[in-house]
Amino acid sequence: MVYLMKKAKALVSRKLMAVKDTAVRLALRITNVLYANTGEGYIDTAIKILIAVVLGALLLAGLYALFGETVLPTLTERIKEMFNYAG
Repeated sequence: MVYLMKKAKALVSRKLMAVKDTAVRLALRITNVLYANTGEGYIDTAIKILIAVVLGALLLAGLYALFGETVLPTLTERIKEMFNYAG
C-alpha cells in the first residue's frame, strides 16, 4: 500500500510539474509578445498606402499630360498618313 501511495504521489508530482512548466512557457510567450516593439502598426500601413496612392496619381497625371500633348497628336497624324489612299 505504501508503494502504491508513493507511486501515486510521484505521478501527481510529475503532472503538476508538467502543468507548471506549460504555464511558465505560456507566460513567457505572452510577456514576449506584449513587450515586443517590432512589427508594423496600423498607422504605418495607412501612411504607406496613402503615399502609394499619391505617387500613383502624380505618375498617372504626368503620363496623361505627356500622352495628351505630345504623343497622341503625332500619333493621329501618322495614322492618317498611313491610311491616306488618295495620294
